[in-house]
Order: sequence, then C-alpha cells, then structure tokens
Amino acid sequence: MASPKKKLQGLVAATITPMTENGEINFSVIGQYVDYLVKEQGVKNIFVNGTTGEGLSLSVSERRQVAEEWVTQGRNKLDQVVIHVGALSLKESQELAQHAAEIGADGIAVIAPFFLKPWNKDVLINFLKEVAAAAPALPFYYYHIPALTGVKIRAEELLDGIQDKIPTFQGLKFSDTDLLDFGQCVDQNHQRQFALLFGVDEFCIQRFINFVVKLENSKLKVSKHQRTFALGTTFPLSHQ
Repeated sequence: MASPKKKLQGLVAATITPMTENGEINFSVIGQYVDYLVKEQGVKNIFVNGTTGEGLSLSVSERRQVAEEWVTQGRNKLDQVVIHVGALSLKESQELAQHAAEIGADGIAVIAPFFLKPWNKDVLINFLKEVAAAAPALPFYYYHIPALTGVKIRAEELLDGIQDKIPTFQGLKFSDTDLLDFGQCVDQNHQRQFALLFGVDEFCIQRFINFVVKLENSKLKVSKHQRTFALGTTFPLSHQ
C-alpha cells in the first residue's frame, strides 16, 4: 500500500497556473509562488492542475510541464505536491499518473469522468482503480466535485470498501456543499484515517463571518488577533 511521508492535513493550496499575456504558461513565476506560499503563508502542501489551476483547460503536454515545474521548485521546500491527473480519457489519466510518479510527486488525485458519466459507485471505482494502478507507489485521492462533473454519487457511499479495490487510496478532496455527506464521511471513516479535505472555501468563510457577527451582536469581544488565529486553525481546508 502506498504511504505518504506524512498524513496530508492542514491547509492545502490549490495553485493557479500562471499565464503570460499571450496565454502561454509563465513557468518563471512558479518558484516565486512556492516561496510565497511557504514563507508568507506557511503553506507547505499544494494541489496542482485542479479546478483553480484550470488543469482540464490545458493540453496533456502543458499539464506535464506544469506538474514537473511545481515538483522541481518545491523540492526541499514543500511537504507534499499532489497532482490532479483526471481527464475524460482513461489513457490520458494513466499517462499523467505515470508521469507524476516519474517526477517525484507525493500523490495523485482524479475527478470522475464527466462526459460519459459513471452511473453507479462500482463503475466509478473501476475507473479510479485503472488510473491508480498506473502509479502504484503513489497515494491516491478522489476529487469529489459534483457541481462540475455532474456525477452525484455520494462520497460517503464511495468510501465504503474503496481500499479493498484501490489499496493506494488515501482520502478525498470534497468540493461540495452537502455537509451531511461530508459529515458521514468523517463519522463513518474515522478509524481508517483517510485524509478528508474540504474544498469549498467560500462556504466556510461565510460561516465564519456569520459566527463573528453573532459574537459581536452578543457583545462578546473578539480581538483581531483571535479572529486571525481562528481562521487559520479552525478550518483546515484545501482551496477549491
């Protein structure tokens, strides 16, 4: 079974893909981006070529180059670099997974295929299994984002028995507002120690703002330092 150097937890930054004015990838910025995350934000885990990074808008060649640059620039600075390798084509996903392993990534993640959609849990797991098998030494994560894929299979249902089919499975990136589903993932899989990353930042930030407003209305004093501390530690989110 694949085992990460340490459990993926805390803040995981979903990186953007820097572009020039002509729409070319600006690789020269990525090293500065790494330093900013580590030195200014204290973030040492990243999620590359996901939704924020517009991975599915890039060519396979561009995705490979972006992944390689992040791994190279993050070496000895970042704790974990997880590469999203999802694609409509199984072969392309497998190629990207193999490449991630070759360049020294710390894990891979995959969304559900969303053109010819899997119609049940077993079909989806079979697809994920084929991708994970292409990089058997890497921890594998499922990227659950039904608003974009249209695949409504509940994450809690998917987690049930998934490690029997995919031994390298380590957790999921949950980018959905169904907190009941997410809560059931946390509750029913506590003993398995999966990494469960919540990726709808806007939702949690709004909840936090509402909480602070209620405190103010109750005339409870919350200092600026306390608010900053709470936002930085209470919500260990990945960026969507």
